Amino acid sequence: MRLIRRISGFLWLTGALIITHLIARSIFPENNVAVDLLLFNSIGVMASVIAFNAPLHTDRISANSFGAAALVWSMGSFFSTWNSFFELQIPAAISDICYAIFYPLVFIAITRSFTQKRSMSALEVLDTVIIAVGLTSVLTAFVLKPAMVGLDGSAWQVFISILYPVGDIVLLSMVLVYLLLNPLSRRSIFLGLGLLSFATSDLFFIWGSLSATYEFGAITDDGWIIGLVLLSTSLLFSSPENKTSEKVSSYGATVALIASGCLLGVAALKPGYFPSFILIPGFITIALAFIRMSFALQEANTASNERVLARTDELTGLSNRRNFLLHLSEIRSGYIFLLDLDEFKEINDNMGHAAGDELLKQVANRFSRVTPASGQLARLGGDEFGLLAKVDQQEATELAQALLATLSYPISLLTGQVRVKVSIGYAPIDQDIDSVDCLRRADLAMYEAKRSGSGQRIWDGQIENIG
Repeated sequence: MRLIRRISGFLWLTGALIITHLIARSIFPENNVAVDLLLFNSIGVMASVIAFNAPLHTDRISANSFGAAALVWSMGSFFSTWNSFFELQIPAAISDICYAIFYPLVFIAITRSFTQKRSMSALEVLDTVIIAVGLTSVLTAFVLKPAMVGLDGSAWQVFISILYPVGDIVLLSMVLVYLLLNPLSRRSIFLGLGLLSFATSDLFFIWGSLSATYEFGAITDDGWIIGLVLLSTSLLFSSPENKTSEKVSSYGATVALIASGCLLGVAALKPGYFPSFILIPGFITIALAFIRMSFALQEANTASNERVLARTDELTGLSNRRNFLLHLSEIRSGYIFLLDLDEFKEINDNMGHAAGDELLKQVANRFSRVTPASGQLARLGGDEFGLLAKVDQQEATELAQALLATLSYPISLLTGQVRVKVSIGYAPIDQDIDSVDCLRRADLAMYEAKRSGSGQRIWDGQIENIG
């Protein structure tokens, strides 16, 4: 509640500053420090404050990126405006760097706005950075050479000059993708209007500068700060969960990687075609891609291991009960076997749990030796095992006898040799019979085998009547 009141206060203050600035512009047509340096840039700072204080439902990377973007842009605007009023000049390169940093930060923020998640994985972080660094630098690099023919200045000055329109175009493209992939919401509306306002003012400024019609302190400059405020305000609203966010990040990173590879390829085939500084982001993008590949392989291995563990009995390495029941529900013919060790509890109590665990491992190995290649052997829990086999009745009887025979000789443990027997019940699997019923029939047959001491028993339809 306190956070809501604080953010509401920031919004009211920011709105009052915008209205005050617009009124002051109309009252004082001449440029002055209070209106153009202090009041104008304070609105950009307030946009940063709003973003940094966004609610917890907003992804913190997105909020902090928007906040940092608004802050560095306001710093660049402050430095460049300072030089218009005072003789003590701040190097223009400082404001240029601030403006240049703005674009990657906004790219990161928009990419993260595709999702409502409050945190992101290492892969998503790398994807976002690759998109921000790769796309911005590569698109600017390929426009740089032809632009140097018609623009005066050093390669760095030309690079900065074309970074702005390229950045604006990429921003508008990303917003278009965002609006297409997300349902219309208050967040998407504010985000779209904010970037449209900022990019329009930026492109108008560039066009005015090239045609020598731009006037410092024009009313169109307010599109920048209004855009920043709208962008920060978009963070106050939640967005619907979007399952395409990870795909967007992954595909965007792939495009950026391919573009960086093309950039370095052209540089290798035509040495000196690009200035050396423009190749640095390309190398960074490639390096980040290799790091991303390492993380992706690590996550894939982890996911694979987790999937194996989810369906495997940790002690014996056989399938677990969950996996066994899953296969039982899918099989359409064959036999289900339930195997329960006799007198295992006494061995476990007298010789210790370690000996009991070792016994179960060796029993599992012996059962595995006679299990058909197409069979599914599982430890169902404790000293109970299960087996699914696509066999006919004669083969099922022979398999039950083979399973009994595996325990006909002693098992050697560290604490000595032991003998253990098994009771086996088995029943046919019929696609017209529910898998639960098949399991129950095998279970009844197994208990009859244990009660009678016969070792193995097939369900014959009459065991249910045995009391």
